[in-house]
Amino acid sequence: MSLNTLPLLFVNLGGEMVYILDQRLRAQNISAEKARRVMHDIVGTMLNRRFMEELFKPQELYSKKAVRTVFDRLAHASIMRLNAASMDKLYDLMTMAFKYQVSLCLRPNDILLTTLNHLDAILKFVEGTTITSQVEYVYELLIETYGSLSDGDFHLIRQTILNFFQDMHIRVSIFLKDKVQNSNGRFVIPTNGQVPHKTEVPGTIKYFDEKGSPTYSESFTPGSHFNDVQLEGSYDLHGPRRTNLGTNMYSASRIETTVSPAKTVVHSSDLETSAPNPLAKAQLDLLSSLLSVEPRQSENKTEFRLNLFNTDEEEEEASAGCSKLSDEEGSLVITIDASKVTKLQLVLFGKEKLSSM
Repeated sequence: MSLNTLPLLFVNLGGEMVYILDQRLRAQNISAEKARRVMHDIVGTMLNRRFMEELFKPQELYSKKAVRTVFDRLAHASIMRLNAASMDKLYDLMTMAFKYQVSLCLRPNDILLTTLNHLDAILKFVEGTTITSQVEYVYELLIETYGSLSDGDFHLIRQTILNFFQDMHIRVSIFLKDKVQNSNGRFVIPTNGQVPHKTEVPGTIKYFDEKGSPTYSESFTPGSHFNDVQLEGSYDLHGPRRTNLGTNMYSASRIETTVSPAKTVVHSSDLETSAPNPLAKAQLDLLSSLLSVEPRQSENKTEFRLNLFNTDEEEEEASAGCSKLSDEEGSLVITIDASKVTKLQLVLFGKEKLSSM
C-alpha cells in the first residue's frame, strides 16, 4: 500500500462531486446565487489550507466508510441538504467515475494528470474569489509531492486506489449507454486507441544482433487500430493535460446522473467487506461522534434540498430501500483509544476549528 494515495483519492472524488452537484443544481433550476454559494462553500471547505497540509502527509488510506463520511460532511458544508438516498447516489457516481478513470490510465502517472484536470475545473468554479488561492496552493502541493515520483511509485498508488474500489460494481446509466460498463457493473476496457507516450504503435517486429544493433524488421497486422501520443501532458498550473480523464462528463447535452434502478437496495454491499475490519468500525464509531454538527439557526431559512434522482418518487423509493437496510444492519459500538486519533481526523471532522486560509 502506498502512503501517498489519500490526497489523490480525495481531490479526484471531490472533483467528481463538484461536477455532479453543478449539474443537479442547474437541472433543478436552483438560483445562480444559491448555486454559487454552495459551490464556493464546498470547495472552500474541501481545499482548506490547513487540512490540505495534514492530508498530504504520508499516511495509510482511510477505510471506505471513513472516506464516505468525509464526503457526507463536505456535501452538507453549505445551505444545500441531501437526504440519505441522494447522498448514496452522489457517492456512487463519484466513486464509479473515478474508478473508471483510474482503469483507463495509459501510464500510472496519468493519475496525476487526471487529478490536475479535476483541479483545473474546480478552479473555474471559484474564479474571482479568494478560494482561488486555496486551489493554487493544492496545485503546489501536488507537484511538490508527486511531480518527481518514479513509475514504480505511481504503479503502487494506482494499485492502492484500485484495491480501494475493488468491490464496488455499481451500474451507472452513462457508462451503460456508452457500452463501457457491463450489466454486472464491471468496466469494459478498450483494446485499441492511443498508446502511452513514448511507446511505439504495435505492428512492427524488430530484430537485433548480439551487439544490440538493429538488423531488420517485419510488419504485422495488430488486429486493432492504434495511434501514438506526440506530446506529453503538462504539470504546469494552466498547462495542457492532453487527456480527457478527469474532465466533466456531465455536459449540457449529457445531463444524466442516473444509477441503474436495479442497484438501489444493494449498494451497501459494495461498501462493506464480508469480514469487516475492527479498525474500520472503530474509525466509523469515532467519526460518528465527531460529525454531530447542528446547522446554524440563521441559515435554516435559506437551506434547500437537492434531489439526485429524476423525480421525487424515485428518491422516495430509494429512501425506503435505505431505511430497510439500516434496520437490518443494526449497530455496533466499539470502545477506542481517543489518544490515537490523528491530527488530520481532528481537523477534518470538526474537533478542531477550520480556517479558510
